[in-house]
Amino acid sequence: MFGIVKKIKREVIDKTTYMEIFGDNKVAYRVLSGRMRIFEDEIITYGVEVIDHRNGQKELIDDFSRNIEDAVAFAELLISQKIKPCQLYSKALDFLRVSI
Repeated sequence: MFGIVKKIKREVIDKTTYMEIFGDNKVAYRVLSGRMRIFEDEIITYGVEVIDHRNGQKELIDDFSRNIEDAVAFAELLISQKIKPCQLYSKALDFLRVSI
C-alpha cells in the first residue's frame, strides 16, 4: 500500500535588511528580517547572510531565529571571529548548540 506525503514548504518572504556591517576582512555580515507562513500563522523570522566581496562567495540562513537578539548576537560572533561564508553553517550549529 502506498501513501502520499505532503511536504510543508517553509519559505521566507518580504526579506529586509535589519543590520549590515562590513568587517575589516572585506566580508559583509547582514541580519535579515522576513515573514514566514507556517500552516495559517504568519511569523517574523530573522536570518543571517555572509558575503565575501573579494571572491563573491555568499551564504545565507533564511530562518536562523525568531528572536532578534539571538540573530544579532550571532552576527556579532561572526564579526569578532572574522568568519568566512564557507564557515557559516558550522558556526551556526555551534551557536545554537550552546544557546539551546
